[in-house]
Amino acid sequence: MRVANLFSSQEMAAASLLLIRGLPLLLRLRLRHRVSAVRFLNTLTTRPSYCAASDLSNPNHDTSASAGDRPRFYRKDSPEYLHWKASESQILRDIEEITLLTKEILHSERYTDGERLSDKDEKAVAEKLLAYHPHYEDKIGCGIDCIMVDRHPQFRSSRCLFVVRTDGGWIDFSYQKCLRAYIRSKYPSHADRFIRQHFKRGSGG
Repeated sequence: MRVANLFSSQEMAAASLLLIRGLPLLLRLRLRHRVSAVRFLNTLTTRPSYCAASDLSNPNHDTSASAGDRPRFYRKDSPEYLHWKASESQILRDIEEITLLTKEILHSERYTDGERLSDKDEKAVAEKLLAYHPHYEDKIGCGIDCIMVDRHPQFRSSRCLFVVRTDGGWIDFSYQKCLRAYIRSKYPSHADRFIRQHFKRGSGG
């Protein structure tokens, strides 16, 4: 009877030892399971989203599509771009008449080399171009006798406008430089952008 009780006690001790040894393993398994679950949840909550707060602060961000699906020129729908296009059209309309007239004077057979402009054309060029030249005072000198078209003194293949002064002297001037100055004075907030897009660099005197 005592042997049986002793055996039972040994069995109970062995069973208890097994339970004690097995307990950390179960805990580790449960802990690993919980850590894996937490990591998985973290990947869900930290995954990049196209609706993040930093993206919503950008008014041009398309929250309905991924970055690769955005239109290439999506900024053209922005209020700033639409305002610029409206101003660009307004400037083009404003300078269209004098620009076409000047190109006709320079590049058509309307005038021969060294010919004086008609009174009507001279008035338009003087009021809408020459008056805005950055160096207007230097160009007119002692006074204007007339405006003529002739070959450029250095670039003989090109024709340009000349101020003929009352003392018989003459000097060329650039109609594009006059237009740029006019645009800067009347449309200061859009002038630089307009000039970069519509005028070539370098335009004579």
